[in-house]
Amino acid sequence: MSTYPITVKPFGAHAVLVEWPHKVEEAILGDVLQFCKYLEKRLDKNNWEYIPAYNSLTLIHRKEIIDYVKLKKALKDWYAENENSEPSSKFLWRLPVCYDLDLATDLEEVAHKLKKTVSEVMALHTQHIYTVYGIGFLPGFMYLGGLPMSLEVPRKSTPRLKVDKGSVGLAGKQTGIYPQESPGGWNIIGNCPIPIFNMNKEEPCFVSVGDKIQFYPISRAAYDLHKIEGEVGIYQLEKLEIDA
Repeated sequence: MSTYPITVKPFGAHAVLVEWPHKVEEAILGDVLQFCKYLEKRLDKNNWEYIPAYNSLTLIHRKEIIDYVKLKKALKDWYAENENSEPSSKFLWRLPVCYDLDLATDLEEVAHKLKKTVSEVMALHTQHIYTVYGIGFLPGFMYLGGLPMSLEVPRKSTPRLKVDKGSVGLAGKQTGIYPQESPGGWNIIGNCPIPIFNMNKEEPCFVSVGDKIQFYPISRAAYDLHKIEGEVGIYQLEKLEIDA
């Protein structure tokens, strides 16, 4: 049974974009993920790729040009009859962050803008649990929703040409981790020593859309140790299975 009004749009010769109401809500994200799982049973998983994010689902056929009219009708019908699929397992991942000022380039500036101390910004950032609403921009870059209003700060007016791998940033209503060195305009308040994306693994990114993230603070010494553990692949990730 359908839950929301959806639209289906062409997205190039090999893809379509299914859109839900343009709101950032966990209920909508959950519906997107449920329909995605339903489609995985309907369509040949070897030929289709699915990209869920926020309030949309992109379907990409890896080999053939799609028949948009036919597929649009099928998607509308399938969504209308969408059964309550067994939800996929979701996890809460606890990730370490070092807020040392050598790694947190913008932490003092952010604290000043928000009229808070550095310690207050750190405490607020680690007290909240965030939802992974999307993965993109860079392979493994998680868009994390759930940032408290008290930590909302605009993107930097002039992006940096180089943001270090593992940098933890704030931008608007979101926080996130840069999985590799890249340009970027987010406000950097810390660094996570654990690799988020590894192309040599069967699952390059251990996090999935719909998962939860919670940060916890570590010292610079612990950061240096965990960075070595992460690089050699012996760091043990903290995760807890949660209700989907």
